[in-house]
Amino acid sequence: MSGVLATSLPSAPARASFLPPATRSQLVHLPDVQPTRAIPYVITPERRAMLNTIRFAEGTWKGGFDVGYRVMFGGGLMSSLNRHPNRVIYSSRYASAAAGAYQFMPFTWDLVRRSLGVTGFGPEVQDQGALFLIQRRKALGLTDTGNLSPYLAAKLAPEWASFPTLAGRSFYGQPVKKYDRLLSFYNVNLVELRRIRDERRLELSQAAKPAVCTGSRIACATQL
Repeated sequence: MSGVLATSLPSAPARASFLPPATRSQLVHLPDVQPTRAIPYVITPERRAMLNTIRFAEGTWKGGFDVGYRVMFGGGLMSSLNRHPNRVIYSSRYASAAAGAYQFMPFTWDLVRRSLGVTGFGPEVQDQGALFLIQRRKALGLTDTGNLSPYLAAKLAPEWASFPTLAGRSFYGQPVKKYDRLLSFYNVNLVELRRIRDERRLELSQAAKPAVCTGSRIACATQL
């Protein structure tokens, strides 16, 4: 949970099941994509693998399906992504208003919204907000190395309670995912996401090449 004082959502053991590219958990940008005002953070395989791992840790992975962007604390789904729901949900032990794929608290989301100038609470905006928080924790450079080290996980622990500190505990004394589970999930994601990126790059390069005519000179001339 981002900036929380409540537990992260409970989740059963999950694995990185990969879905059609239309699913945001598989969406990555190609290297020639440049940051814009609307999309300040280009999503590389390394960054997407981290985003997916945060979702896994926070209990919003949902098999990689986009429904994870609608999850509220306690497991319920928000009906609209027009805005953060800002609704406190009570469980047997905790109360929290965390919502979205990265379990943003309302005050955290207000910071994201003001800092990035974004509107709505859709999947793309949530992805950008999570990357902003990673950068705010001075962890974006480490994320870009493609190595989820214990040190990197610990740098994110104050932002997401489900990430372990170097001592293996939650920064907030709440339920926490073990580092080894996060690392395994992250590595599987990273390999697959890099493969997807490379395949897309190859497809685009092949599409840009002119077709080679193998017929007679006259037949080929008619195709010019």
